[in-house]
Amino acid sequence: MTTTTSLSELDDDLVRSMSIGAVFSDFGGKIHSIDFHRTDDLLVTASEDDTVRLYDIANAKLLKTTYHKKHGTDRICFTHHSSSVICSSKYNLESTGESLWYLSMYDNRCLRYFKGHKQRVVSLCMSPINDSFMSGSLDHSVRIWDLRVNACQGILRLRGRPAVAYDQQGLVFAVAMEGGAIKLFDSRSYDKGPFDTFLVGGDTSEVCDIKFSNDGKSMLLTTTNNNIYVLDAYGGEKRCGFSLEPSPGTPIEATFTPDGKYMVAGSGGGTMHAWSIEMKNEVACWSSHIGVPSCLKWAPSRAMFAVASSVLTFWIPNNDSKLKTEYGGTDIEAGAPPQPLLH
Repeated sequence: MTTTTSLSELDDDLVRSMSIGAVFSDFGGKIHSIDFHRTDDLLVTASEDDTVRLYDIANAKLLKTTYHKKHGTDRICFTHHSSSVICSSKYNLESTGESLWYLSMYDNRCLRYFKGHKQRVVSLCMSPINDSFMSGSLDHSVRIWDLRVNACQGILRLRGRPAVAYDQQGLVFAVAMEGGAIKLFDSRSYDKGPFDTFLVGGDTSEVCDIKFSNDGKSMLLTTTNNNIYVLDAYGGEKRCGFSLEPSPGTPIEATFTPDGKYMVAGSGGGTMHAWSIEMKNEVACWSSHIGVPSCLKWAPSRAMFAVASSVLTFWIPNNDSKLKTEYGGTDIEAGAPPQPLLH
């Protein structure tokens, strides 16, 4: 399928027009995490039913399902290869120590196990420029790894629940820790300690997710009590912040659009919101139609985002009938009209 809406055309009207184009409802439980490939039209999911699923997002098609009963599946991210992923384990962490594994989906073969974390991994990200990746765990550590070797390459000990992210150039990574502190490290010399520390003033709840905008100028923080902040990535100043309906026991996720002009987030009320970062105003509010959306990411090179709870949905602009028709998918009513931001 050729997407007829380019990312350069993103504006308030197009964002407001987003609605469900495809639905996948055959999961046997909650979807824990999703990830888009950086360059190919692919999405991968890890879910409570111990499956990893690979989707062609251009044609809204499930390509492959693999089963992992021994370790379970929790956090997941693509490597640079379109059929290889890193996944974190849900079971047997203490007995096997195999907290992370490198999976080839082409032949459903585990290429390598990474031992070290003693508790669940809650944050996982791949370097955009080399074979390094990072994991943050409830054992109060962040570990730095290399896909090519089993041994951990570096450990950062910290307080609280860690969240980790690389910037889009792979030169800097951010680590969030207890008390709302965000520490920035040079990825080539992280052993020298952070070169800067930001504090989200007035909010001491734990950050459960960090994302950098594609241009590297902004950071998007999501907290465990469903506050969303956009910070200047150079100075740490708060550009804007929004408070969403709480979702006890289910962390939500927020995402930038690829141009960095908008952000989209779910909420505890089962609604989703989009804001203009420059204007600091809400431009859209939709019903998710699938309950509290625990996973939400915008595709790197398409006017499309994916939302998941125990159901996976692809959202596309509904003002392009050709796009809607080509996407196939289940017919679902369009999202609700914009509503005031939930507090």
